[in-house]
Amino acid sequence: MDRSAISTAMQDYLKAIWDLTRAGEAAPTSAIAERLEVSAASVSGMLKRLAALELVVHEPYQGARLTVTGRRLALEMIRHHRLIELYLAEALGVPWDRVHEEAEKLEHVISEDLERRMAAHLGDPHFDPHGAPIPRMDGELPPMPGSRTLIEAEAGSPLRVTQVDDDPELLRYLDGHGIGLGTPLEVVTREPFGGPLVVRLGRGECRLGPEAAHRIRVAPHEPQESES
Repeated sequence: MDRSAISTAMQDYLKAIWDLTRAGEAAPTSAIAERLEVSAASVSGMLKRLAALELVVHEPYQGARLTVTGRRLALEMIRHHRLIELYLAEALGVPWDRVHEEAEKLEHVISEDLERRMAAHLGDPHFDPHGAPIPRMDGELPPMPGSRTLIEAEAGSPLRVTQVDDDPELLRYLDGHGIGLGTPLEVVTREPFGGPLVVRLGRGECRLGPEAAHRIRVAPHEPQESES
């Protein structure tokens, strides 16, 4: 099925279901409704339409899963979105906390030719400005570097930031602390009872709350001589 044959709203549903089913479970109606900020009744109606087009498998009270065709279309939209984010950031200098909103508008309207031109201009990139993988033309995701959330990291180990959620408020918060993709850091201590993490950045330290730490992914980092 061609992308132009389904509506913008349907495309948004496919993206949301893909994101909500990555852990292997079906996407509950309530979770889809929360993600898209619509009523549960609206979700139920749309899932019936998507099922009729053989884009999802929907079992009442069990949730929804994408079919092979639905997954292909969802990943195509995600590829558009993340390529646009990277193009806006690298070619136009749009701050990383603003590219998501702009990409949400543009992902539905760019042509396949423009998509290919953007990818070529960017050197066929694997990751967007927030470190999320960009699906390849064949619909597969590039391998992710071994990473875990900052909240899971052991204290005292050199780390680098590999991915962050694309929430604008979070990104502005991280900017305020000097944290971006590739930033080397180290967990110093965790305050008890769900308190903040004390994180060392260069010669300084900052505190990050558990919610922020859950939304930052890190990988082991080998410091270079210039960082010592």
